[in-house]
Amino acid sequence: MATRSSFFLTTPIFYVNDAPHIGHAYTEVAADVLARWHRQAGDDTWLLTGTDEHGQKILRTATANGVAPKEWADRLVESAWKPLLELIDISNDDFIRTTDARHEEGVAKFLQKLYDDGHIYAGEFEALYCVGCEEFKPKSEIVDGTGEFEGQKVCAIHSKPLELLQEKNYFFRMSDFQDRLLALYESRPDFVQPASARNEVVAFVQQGLEDLSISRTSFDWGIPIPWDSSHVTYVWFDALLNYVTAVGYGSDEAEFGRRWPANHLVGKDILRFHAVIWPAMLMAAGLEVPEHVFAHGWLLVGGEKMSKSKLTGIAPNEITDTFGSDAFRYYFMRAISFGHDGSFSWEDLAARYQAELANGFGNLASRVLAMNAKYFEGQVPAAGAEDPADAAIRELAASAALRADALIGGFAIHEAIAAVWELVDALNGYITEQEPWALAKDPERRERLATVLNTATEGLRVLAELLAPVIPEATAKLWTALGAEETLGALLEQPIREAGEWGRLPAGTQQHKLDVLFPRIETEGAGAAK
Repeated sequence: MATRSSFFLTTPIFYVNDAPHIGHAYTEVAADVLARWHRQAGDDTWLLTGTDEHGQKILRTATANGVAPKEWADRLVESAWKPLLELIDISNDDFIRTTDARHEEGVAKFLQKLYDDGHIYAGEFEALYCVGCEEFKPKSEIVDGTGEFEGQKVCAIHSKPLELLQEKNYFFRMSDFQDRLLALYESRPDFVQPASARNEVVAFVQQGLEDLSISRTSFDWGIPIPWDSSHVTYVWFDALLNYVTAVGYGSDEAEFGRRWPANHLVGKDILRFHAVIWPAMLMAAGLEVPEHVFAHGWLLVGGEKMSKSKLTGIAPNEITDTFGSDAFRYYFMRAISFGHDGSFSWEDLAARYQAELANGFGNLASRVLAMNAKYFEGQVPAAGAEDPADAAIRELAASAALRADALIGGFAIHEAIAAVWELVDALNGYITEQEPWALAKDPERRERLATVLNTATEGLRVLAELLAPVIPEATAKLWTALGAEETLGALLEQPIREAGEWGRLPAGTQQHKLDVLFPRIETEGAGAAK
């Protein structure tokens, strides 16, 4: 059983049939912000991501490119998927591939246990299959084709014709777990989030569960069924198990006990696999179900879900090359209500970069540190008597830290950032109202000038800690500028929810020149024309 302070977070593992687009990066950034926050909160945090490399989709893609599937997967992982993590500053603790030996061995052990315990049987199956989803489609996701696919049944998600497959398969007795799943959703209403996702899952299970085909014989790119090597494991049954094989299932009992159960962050299109099939699998194996399954919405471009096949995919570097990784991370976490669909807009990205990052946060930091350098020889000034305006900033800093921490605990990333940004706006207003440049002209108001700049500097320290999970590059520059690295390192050892405690940056701390956090950019041609 994992300790209460543990926080094991996973992203989906992504298919390596193509290079990543910003929809994949969106999920990675959200998970990274959550993981960084929990690390700063002192939790025993572990962030897992990786790639899904088996199944018919990968086999067909590799064949079309004239290479073996493992060679194709190796190429895509090294040239596209791992570089994505560096591009957008993902602090993952592990990267699992379903072709890793540790994963394949764990899958075989898990399957064998379910088979030995009577949860798997042999049978025949015929149904419409979507290669894109790697799934036999339920009736609710089968629609009539239009245009070139008129007269055919197509996948409601991919809008491509379904294939009628008939095979002898092994089946998982998933129907046996219908009542237990419904009881789970009832007793733990926050197990599936947000509420709209929970309602969808409950309604699906209430309609009745069928047993799940978990093997294939029509192709051989997959993990062999341990008791029958003529079958390979269904790609989803294989893929879901990465969450336990990566943390020691079947090989390292201590590590597994330390990490499991997990929190799963998924796109809403794969919710059913994670909130229905996966907990049923775990119940059958006698393992704890996850802590939470959180389904975020889609990124929309032109009103449609991000898709390479529909030519609406945007490569992450198309954004980072112009705006940088911090702006990429901030924009998608702030502009989109996490858990709901959100539309990407080049114009909105450019506007938020300028107004909120460059002018709002970056200019605030630059002005305060420049005044410290000009009026107090680059040191943190000592505060004098506190005025109501100073107290308001101090109280808001404490409130923002506590509210943001609680919101992060509920996966409300966009709301947590909004709570922190109240302090950015308040500090800008405070500087405007207090006019430290005017105070500096009157020697008799020297103490008041020191108090104002001490308050503003301490506010920046709070912002540096609270925004570090979101914009790590800019806050690292700010930390260095605010004072000695060892001093700031010690500050960060404090739980992030306590960041609002006042006076943690001592008076007299020597500060340094601040590099421009968000440089002025020319956005013409960088996005609006795309």
